[in-house]
Amino acid sequence: MALFLFNKPFQVMCQFSAHATRKTLADYIDMPGIYPAGRLDADSEGLLLLTDDGKLQHRISHPDSKQPKTYIAQVEGVPDGEALQKLRAPLDLGDFITKPCNASQIVAPDWLWERDPPIRQRQDKPTGWLAITLSEGKNRQVRRMTAAVGLPTLRLVRISIGAFSLSTHPLWPGEWREVSPKELD
Repeated sequence: MALFLFNKPFQVMCQFSAHATRKTLADYIDMPGIYPAGRLDADSEGLLLLTDDGKLQHRISHPDSKQPKTYIAQVEGVPDGEALQKLRAPLDLGDFITKPCNASQIVAPDWLWERDPPIRQRQDKPTGWLAITLSEGKNRQVRRMTAAVGLPTLRLVRISIGAFSLSTHPLWPGEWREVSPKELD
């Protein structure tokens, strides 16, 4: 049973099969028989777990045993107390209501890499940073949550899954390393 941490770059598809216009995991990892345990959309960056073990993949990604995941989001606008409270409480996104989560305003971590290409900057629109930890993971959930409170996401980076964090297991975009599955606990 193998477990790998991978820092997925921006615009990379979270799949090993070829894509017509974008890079995929196969452009970075040449190891047959491993699969992502969860997904990140092409517009998101950051930590992804991969494994060759179906039971471990299920344990990591199944809704009943979801590992907490922390994201940092650069948003258009400056988060205030009201927006943070709305993010933390169950939030109605139309097709589902989010579970309560942790959300806080942060300063961009000093270890965070520059995005290629950089985000768009507008002189008249300040930006801020949020850290959001979820116990669930619906499609584009963090982006939808920040938009619902008036803070559209400009950049989204998953920095941790369970016990694994890019701050304690540093990887540059496109890098990967093997870790012990026992570290999940």
